Amino acid sequence: MMKVLYAEDERQLSVAVVEILKMEGFDVTPVYDGEEALEALDKDYFDAVVLDIMMPKKDGIEVLEAMRQNGNHTCVLMLTAKATLDDRIAGLSTGADDYLSKPFAMKELVARLQSLIRRNNDYRHSVIKYANIELNSNTCELRSDKGSLRLNNPEAELLTYLVRNVGRIFSAEEINEAVWGGKESPEKAELYLYYLKNKLRQIHADVVVIEDDTFMLKEELS
Repeated sequence: MMKVLYAEDERQLSVAVVEILKMEGFDVTPVYDGEEALEALDKDYFDAVVLDIMMPKKDGIEVLEAMRQNGNHTCVLMLTAKATLDDRIAGLSTGADDYLSKPFAMKELVARLQSLIRRNNDYRHSVIKYANIELNSNTCELRSDKGSLRLNNPEAELLTYLVRNVGRIFSAEEINEAVWGGKESPEKAELYLYYLKNKLRQIHADVVVIEDDTFMLKEELS
């Protein structure tokens, strides 16, 4: 069941929307101001967040800013009573994934939430994170907080395997068998490991490939 946080200070509207969303199969937690929204986000995990821009204590933009600053990248749909370009730009530039102007049709809200959650789930499955790096396995883009570059397919496959087996020690033969089904050679596996080690260094990753006849990925503590 998809979990949604619904932050809306108009109580009658909230009751109606929450009831319909539950009928559509969502597990909904309603809150009525920005501070309640942040408290709920601290306590629980949600697949999506619906934020009304105009709320007491903290408005929707402030809640969204706090979420992103805290590293919370849950998909967010902003609700606004104003359909102005400035409102849309403010929400999207702060990190909102979509917006919907009031009054809205419930069918559109449901469709947009389903689309956001599906897209976010697809993204989570394609992005692999460890320490300060993340690898998009669809595009082979490797990023850190200090740079980015693109890996070739074997390097991306290799890093994916190492991240999923952090701390384990492998020989080049074992890596060749596990990652490429024995189709490469141990020497080529060592070459890919060498390239990967250099590329991690280029983006100042807090991750290193340890090699001494065997190989292991680990976080490098500063």
